[in-house]
Amino acid sequence: MALLFVAVALVSCARERATPCEECGTVVIAAAGEPSSLFPPLVYETVGRDITDRVYERLADLAPDAAPIDPAGYRPGLADRWERVDSLTLRFHLRPGATWQDGVPVTAHDVAFSFAVYADPALETEAAPALAGQVTVEAEDSASFLLRFARAYPEQWYDATWHVRVLPAHIWEAVPREQWAGDTTLAHVVGSGAYRVAAWVPGESLRLEAVPGAAANIDRVVWRFVPDPDAAINMLLAGEADLVEHLGPPSRVARVEPDTNIVLIRYPSAAYGFLGFRLQDAAGKRHPILGHLGIRRALAMGVDRQLLASGVFGAGTVAPPGPMSQLLWINSPDIRVFPFDTVAAAALLDSLGWTRGDDGVRRRAGKRLAFDILVPGTSVARRDLAQVLQQAWKPLGVDVTITAVDFPVFNQRLAEGAFDSYIGAWLDEPSPRGLADQWTRGGWGKLNYGRYDNPAFDRLFARAILARDTASAGPLYRAAMDTLNADAPALFLYAPMQTAGVSRRITGVTINPYSWLSDLSDWQAGPRR
Repeated sequence: MALLFVAVALVSCARERATPCEECGTVVIAAAGEPSSLFPPLVYETVGRDITDRVYERLADLAPDAAPIDPAGYRPGLADRWERVDSLTLRFHLRPGATWQDGVPVTAHDVAFSFAVYADPALETEAAPALAGQVTVEAEDSASFLLRFARAYPEQWYDATWHVRVLPAHIWEAVPREQWAGDTTLAHVVGSGAYRVAAWVPGESLRLEAVPGAAANIDRVVWRFVPDPDAAINMLLAGEADLVEHLGPPSRVARVEPDTNIVLIRYPSAAYGFLGFRLQDAAGKRHPILGHLGIRRALAMGVDRQLLASGVFGAGTVAPPGPMSQLLWINSPDIRVFPFDTVAAAALLDSLGWTRGDDGVRRRAGKRLAFDILVPGTSVARRDLAQVLQQAWKPLGVDVTITAVDFPVFNQRLAEGAFDSYIGAWLDEPSPRGLADQWTRGGWGKLNYGRYDNPAFDRLFARAILARDTASAGPLYRAAMDTLNADAPALFLYAPMQTAGVSRRITGVTINPYSWLSDLSDWQAGPRR
């Protein structure tokens, strides 16, 4: 009996010692939001990309600090090597032994199927404009294939690798395409990556598990879906979650900062924000106030953009030199911007004939120097920015009003041109090409809501896109941005630094801002404190 008692006691003690490590290797993420789908071509939410990018793979991955036109900036993914055949053709070789998580080998047919899916106009994927009619896949054998392009251009490597997560044809070819958007069957969520979806309870949580044989220190990743950012932070502070990707504005960061069990990791966001002016309407009629270049230049000089950026968004946020995040490779301190100079701004308005009235507001020919800023009512930060701008321009004699509307109404009014100015934000991809839809004449009817139009800028930008390497493209992009800034179609206000909150039990954390969980396998998770 004594020996039995000792044996039971030893087992009990062993279990007590083992209990804390049952959670070793597990990371719990609190996320405000949930994916509507886990089928990569139809995933648009950030949290959905975070999840599916651990399950599915690209052919190659672009290093976070690399330019898309640099072939040396790509790292092996599902393909382990590649080479250029000619100006229109690239050859890729799949990783030896690559299999789907159900054991079926990955083949060149899967790649061809995946590119066709992403390029399908009926699915309206974000990648379709870059791929449809532009890229085709030709299998050479089961493990190697050719990517053929309709034209020669420097970013072929980018279009070959960035957009497409390779899909298992043997699963999705059997599912009618009209059912893809609503298909949440976990048996169909089969990738070639290091993690698989083990469970998904809509509205509550989702769990990934490392596949057998994966070189991963983290065995499980659990997303806990919560209704808003404050709820995510509450979970982090309570020790119920290990990580919140983005804490938000300084007020939320301040809630977390005193907790010694949490480490703050700051990293640049891929976003930039701006105040966009409506220069003209669809018929080419100039805006009565903001259509005048001199007024826009005076407004630009009347704002301390850096003070505004850091004041609203906190330390690390910068006023960008143009329409770009801190990450975009063309970002350069050599780009010319208007200086903060209220004296020069006032003198410019005086020279244009805008004189102050008894109420302090400038007038010319009886017309008041006044306009409205449109903001989405759901964005506290954008409302704060509008109010700071309103106060900054008041001493100059400019009367600014602010209109906050629901986000659907905000988007509708932008599309209709029913605004004077608006505070917007865009998310960069590694390629600057997306700026064409935002600021060139070709972007009218797309994202160039203010209808900015300067043929000189368009020509410089087009030449930059076609430049063969960073040495030749960089000066062209800078010249294009100098031209854009001289026209002042917008004030580029902020390129934020994001702050993640991470439990001290999670170590080795590094963050790629374009895909913040890309190095997850190298992290380590110890026992809870």
